[in-house]
Amino acid sequence: MVEKVDEKKILINSERLLARIEEMSQFGLDEKTGGINRQLGSQADKDTREWLKTIWEKDIGLKVTIDAAANMWGSYGKHLSDRPIVFGSHHDSVPNGGKFDGALGVLMAMEAMQSIRERKIKTRHPLEIISFTGEEPNSFSVSTLGSKILCGRVTQKDINIFSDRDTGRPLTEAIDWLGGDSRRINEARLKKGMMTAFLEFHIEQGQNLYRKKLAVAAVTCITGIYRESITIKGEANHAGTTQLQDRHDALCAASELCLSIEQLMAKFNALSVTVGHMQIKPNASNIIPGEVYFTIDLRTAFPAEREEALLLLTEKVNEIMKKRNVQIIRKLNLDQPEMPMNETVIDAVVKAMQEEGQPPVKLVSMAGHDAANMARLTKAAMLFAQSVGGYSHCPQEYTAPREVIIAAQVYLDTLLILDKEFE
Repeated sequence: MVEKVDEKKILINSERLLARIEEMSQFGLDEKTGGINRQLGSQADKDTREWLKTIWEKDIGLKVTIDAAANMWGSYGKHLSDRPIVFGSHHDSVPNGGKFDGALGVLMAMEAMQSIRERKIKTRHPLEIISFTGEEPNSFSVSTLGSKILCGRVTQKDINIFSDRDTGRPLTEAIDWLGGDSRRINEARLKKGMMTAFLEFHIEQGQNLYRKKLAVAAVTCITGIYRESITIKGEANHAGTTQLQDRHDALCAASELCLSIEQLMAKFNALSVTVGHMQIKPNASNIIPGEVYFTIDLRTAFPAEREEALLLLTEKVNEIMKKRNVQIIRKLNLDQPEMPMNETVIDAVVKAMQEEGQPPVKLVSMAGHDAANMARLTKAAMLFAQSVGGYSHCPQEYTAPREVIIAAQVYLDTLLILDKEFE
């Protein structure tokens, strides 16, 4: 029996979407590694913006504007003040990253918008694509920059603090070079209620969908992120002549603490803890390490788990200080709470998944996203697609064409449901 095709149903152009994925991946491509280098303020960042602008204006017929934060907006319908449905993601990458992270969310938004326009659909709400400035961690030491400015978490006063840790280039200079206006940052801030809803697509960056052989999921919450730096002060001494009972090895103390930090993950269902950066002093082969500095990144969507994990961490720190006779100094760097997504937008995503024959899977995002900031301004939610092998932030990052196409259709369906059902 041949399944009947609903001629009224708006379908994405899968060939166009897949072709644009390959085309966009050429910006910042490292031919040796296959990775993407499209960091905030780079030439590849700027070149990608020009490419997007050309497509938005000429192929899709959108009005393109760049706000003071250098966020890119593509408008269909009335102005932003008329409470549009906003959707998009980011086009920047981590160093030697993959071609799907962020970028696919922008391309999917473009495909949805173009499909709607080609069918000459008159939506009840204005539609706005956005490609955010500087979502990824970068050398300016600020992530989700564009959306933080939109919701007021980064202000005119803050923007002058940041500079490139490698070159000293001010962030204000990079923003201006990308088409923004660093002198008018506060003018980019949006008021709560100016949008009807916000929708972001992203690859999962984990293996939940891959293990279950599923294509898509709705995101219910974006993880909280807690970060601190730890300095362990022991005693540097001669590597050959200092006996075991006389040693106060900062690196051995750090190693014991690192293993305890890793073990925290086994005690909780939805906790991720990582030691991601370490410095050793004096860092010489014939000297016992006298000082070690490292960072901790702790993530969970459940506040009670975070508090219990930090209590266990404190107990272990005190134990190691006493046992090894070292000093451990802790400094809080970030304590960002989890951000639940809006139930009504989640319901729209789930309804769209079911329309496409997909099971109504829901996941928590253990990575940060612009949607967490946009949720401060409007009803927001996210859609995930499968990451093959769970790879992300690396050249191996991959989402197969089948999953891309399914996700893109669910994405488009979600937008149409939001337009129909939301006031």
